Amino acid sequence: MKALILDAENKTASVQELPLPSPGPNELLIAVKAVALNPVDALYTFNPLGSTGRIVGSDFAGLVVARGPPLPSSGYQNETPSGISSLRRSSTALSASINRGDRVAGFLQGACSVNIRPGAFAEYVVCPSDLVWRIPGTMTFEEAAGVSLCALTAAQGLFFRLGLDAPFQWDVDSEEAVLRRVESEISRDPGDDDELSFFVFGASTSVGMYVAQLVRHSAEMGGKRVKLIGTANPRNWDKLKAKPYAYDHLFDYRDATWPEKVREASEGGVHFAYDAISEALTVRDVSTILREGGKMAVVRSGEAGAWHAEGVRTKPIYGAVWEGLGEDVEYHNMLVSSSPAKRSFATAFYKWLSDGGLLQPNPVRLMPGGLEKIVEDGFALLGTNVTNRDQSRTEDHMKPISGEKLVYKIDTEKGVGSGDGHIA
Repeated sequence: MKALILDAENKTASVQELPLPSPGPNELLIAVKAVALNPVDALYTFNPLGSTGRIVGSDFAGLVVARGPPLPSSGYQNETPSGISSLRRSSTALSASINRGDRVAGFLQGACSVNIRPGAFAEYVVCPSDLVWRIPGTMTFEEAAGVSLCALTAAQGLFFRLGLDAPFQWDVDSEEAVLRRVESEISRDPGDDDELSFFVFGASTSVGMYVAQLVRHSAEMGGKRVKLIGTANPRNWDKLKAKPYAYDHLFDYRDATWPEKVREASEGGVHFAYDAISEALTVRDVSTILREGGKMAVVRSGEAGAWHAEGVRTKPIYGAVWEGLGEDVEYHNMLVSSSPAKRSFATAFYKWLSDGGLLQPNPVRLMPGGLEKIVEDGFALLGTNVTNRDQSRTEDHMKPISGEKLVYKIDTEKGVGSGDGHIA
């Protein structure tokens, strides 16, 4: 099969031939039909953390062509002495119901940390069966490819870290999950809980668009009113004011007075904020628009150098989306330990999507070419800095990216799968 392989020494990646992978216990072999690009994919190709030879890329969508053997019950990593909880059983039942020929989407950790796990930018991938979700018939492969990583990033920040009510159940009985919920309740604003104000910096980013939808789902489920405020390029305002985002107030992120305008619109400051950019100045400025007791989530780590604490008035809450994969993650001299609670959260979220959880996918910019064009065009367009990207290319598909997801179609051969557990 063809795959996009990291060349760490030369800070690039190229398409190479690799053997077809085999699914292990509780894993699926998936023929990739589309991949979506995330800034982190470009960042850690041009500034490598992984070693040469790793498959890069995170988001994918495709067809199941084979299943690995069942996972022995004694080997289930989240099993407890009292047995598997009802939520875990339901997640296991979902993964067992996914069969050859099903349309699924998911994400992998492609060369974004110090490990040897392969990424998603390949003709075939292997993925744990409980970390994919079934694509609804109304959604294309290209649309679905851009959902998994960014939607989970949004959900983790909102429900696991900020403590908003989730529109799905997850394993809230774990020690770590209980601690998160207690911390969230202690730090809740003492004001009117029936009406909350929520701010998103980067409302038209991929993560930001899922944040808005999930905030609306949470408010509707809890019977609360929410005032949704955001910053974005004015050319995206009409889209963001419409459903499913339905922003109440939008401001231009380039307007230096936007923090003052947010405080005015929220009558003194917001209860919650989500910085979907999380670079130095954005984290500082977002921290100034919170009311007393307010909380903010970020998508990049201060410890890794994305931003600095100087001038930041409220300690941001950070976590890596990779935690949902249930594996140790090492990068920038930090170790993010595996977490059964965060893995349980991820599987519950993807079960919610499979069961009909309604999220509108990001608008897609379908890029010309396939794997061979990702570095030359896609990564060049994304660059390594979200707020300062190269805009020198003049082709139509290379125009500045805003409010869209970059997606490539992948052509895979047919007929490699012969059923569960083995490959022809």
